[in-house]
Amino acid sequence: MTRLLLLTDRAQLRLGRGLVRTVAECVAEGLGTVVVREHDLPEAAWSALVERLGTIPGLEVLTSRRRHPGAAGVHLAAHQPVPAPGSRHGRSCHGLEDLRVAAAQGARWATLSPWAPSPSKPGHGPSVDPAWFARAPLPTYALGGIDHRNAADALAAGASGVAVMGAVMRAADPAAEVARLLQVLR
Repeated sequence: MTRLLLLTDRAQLRLGRGLVRTVAECVAEGLGTVVVREHDLPEAAWSALVERLGTIPGLEVLTSRRRHPGAAGVHLAAHQPVPAPGSRHGRSCHGLEDLRVAAAQGARWATLSPWAPSPSKPGHGPSVDPAWFARAPLPTYALGGIDHRNAADALAAGASGVAVMGAVMRAADPAAEVARLLQVLR
């Protein structure tokens, strides 16, 4: 898998900036995987968004919480039941035991959060123990409060990569933030 997962949240984009255009610009800078969140969208609008993003060349589209036949996989919340055996899925985790359970249930990746305080989820925490990344039984991404200034610290702790939402979605130039992140992650 890639070193950078971009999680979408169109509500954090600057006024007038479209999500599909933003993701396409990020792909032009090297982004390879997006996790479509947009949990508030009705099913038909959400499905249309997943399908539109799926037309961007070179982009792997994962979904969050809801499965879509056109997506390469689904990223499940910590409380969600495991999909059908053999399905390609990841899991949101908040501790080492969560990571062990996710691996035992067949998850192919996990996010572990929060790495640091996050403006997207104020008060969510405390931050995870960085040592858990080196002990994770499956590829694990640091999530929460990640930007180009601290992404290298997550890798040094043993994270497989980083999952970013706010730092990119709120940026004046989201593609430039993706480029900075990828530079650090190389």
